[in-house]
Amino acid sequence: MSVPARAAALLVAVAAVVGLGIFVALYYIGAESALTTVHYTASNGQVNVMLQEDPQNDSSSKPNWVSYYVQDPSTKNWVHTTLFSIPANTKVNVTIYGYDGCTPLRNNYFSQVLGTIGNTVTVSQFDQHGKKYVSGKTLSVINSWSDCNVAHTFAIPAMGIYVPVASPNANLSVKDLCSSSPCTPSGNPYAVETFSFMAPSHGGVFRWQCLVPCGGGYLDGNSGPMQTEGYMTGEMDVVNS
Repeated sequence: MSVPARAAALLVAVAAVVGLGIFVALYYIGAESALTTVHYTASNGQVNVMLQEDPQNDSSSKPNWVSYYVQDPSTKNWVHTTLFSIPANTKVNVTIYGYDGCTPLRNNYFSQVLGTIGNTVTVSQFDQHGKKYVSGKTLSVINSWSDCNVAHTFAIPAMGIYVPVASPNANLSVKDLCSSSPCTPSGNPYAVETFSFMAPSHGGVFRWQCLVPCGGGYLDGNSGPMQTEGYMTGEMDVVNS
């Protein structure tokens, strides 16, 4: 091949690589999200964020993917999104309704509660008849290896927050789980977990995600819903007032 031909082929290859890089940047990073952002406002220096995680979701494209939902504070409706905003420099009180079944964590390090106020969570668990069989236990560890009672995690790595999210126990996790999203307490076993942390004093976008490999059908469970906003990963937008 002549020198001009080799130069032309090299230019084509470089253009292809650059074009692919631009596509990836726009599609996966820079593209405007079609997801709804749920906005939370503070009262007396505190804000209450409500989440739930389900064994499925109500989308038409990926209905079998596990998913988080965020509750709109104005309508109380559960929105299929993982984007929410909070004011900076506020105490953030999080409640997570856990409807998915238990899955032992790959790394039991993530059984520890880290980064919350007191490094603890408070957990209650209910059966499908609404009977509370665990009532308001304050825990610094939810050990999924000794007892199957963790479904997913809620983690904001940039803030050092790692929270194992409680599930129905092993017996209830193999039957009677919620089958229609967004889930409700009626007729479904579930856990309720609460914890608090302080929002940063400055604005910014903080990525949050589940660290349990829950992408069924993907290599090591680490793809699909695990890496997709609107399912098991999302963004917390901290807004300066």
